[in-house]
Amino acid sequence: MSLTSHLLNTSARLFLAPKSHLSPSPLFASGSHLRSSVLFLKARPSLSARVSLSSKATMGDAPDAGMDAVQRRLMFEDECILVNESDDVVGHDTKYNCHLMVNIEKGNALHRAFSVFLFNSKYELLLQQRSATKVTFPLVWTNTCCSHPLYRESELIPENSLGVRNAAQRKLLDELGIPAEDVPVDEFTPLGRILYKAPSDGKWGEHELDYLLFMVRDVNVNPNPDEVADIKYVNREELKELLRKADAGEGGLKLSPWFRLVVDNFLFKWWDHVEKGTLLEVVDMKSIHKLT
Repeated sequence: MSLTSHLLNTSARLFLAPKSHLSPSPLFASGSHLRSSVLFLKARPSLSARVSLSSKATMGDAPDAGMDAVQRRLMFEDECILVNESDDVVGHDTKYNCHLMVNIEKGNALHRAFSVFLFNSKYELLLQQRSATKVTFPLVWTNTCCSHPLYRESELIPENSLGVRNAAQRKLLDELGIPAEDVPVDEFTPLGRILYKAPSDGKWGEHELDYLLFMVRDVNVNPNPDEVADIKYVNREELKELLRKADAGEGGLKLSPWFRLVVDNFLFKWWDHVEKGTLLEVVDMKSIHKLT
């Protein structure tokens, strides 16, 4: 038999092989937490099936030719951590697929996220305005840094939310130019988790299980213009004025939905503990607050 015929026969056998013959991802094969996630998946369609049934896109075939080059690269190269509503890891998918509303509405896109609230020594909160090139929620004002831990070993570590804290340190450098030594991972205080869903426009949105991380540090800030349009420190009264302007629609000022949920439900009472140095009294990492 010729080499060409052999390859064609082999390809045909592989193409026709039933899904039950496929092996699980090597990453899921190690670690008891991840093994239990595989068992959860076996009772449902496989991750590949879930993604293929949703609107899966790749760098080569996505129709978003006008997307900013930096944001496009991040949308296709970053692999978000898919979770269920109990925050168990069930797989991974691109940032692009996780933020398509069609996938969110089908329940295929819940992923882990984090929101950093960084205060200086005067207990002022650092806010950022997202850049105009961001795919979701461009030019809205939000908390210090909002992003995702990625599907990589260092950001999957569950103990004391270490994976999420590692991701937060990485993104504070990427977005705001804050050096890692200015924001040691051991000084993040994970206060709680929220679960929310929010559309950005007709195509994009968010469906996240969001870790809320607090820190009090004076830091050096050098914003990345690809990620951040503006920054400001605010005290409580200045934040209340921003809320008033956003509610009134003054100057087109908008706040991110996740930031507004945290403000309305938790932030001002937590701010008291920031100033008193008693944040540990309000830590609740056992609950997941479903907010709308």
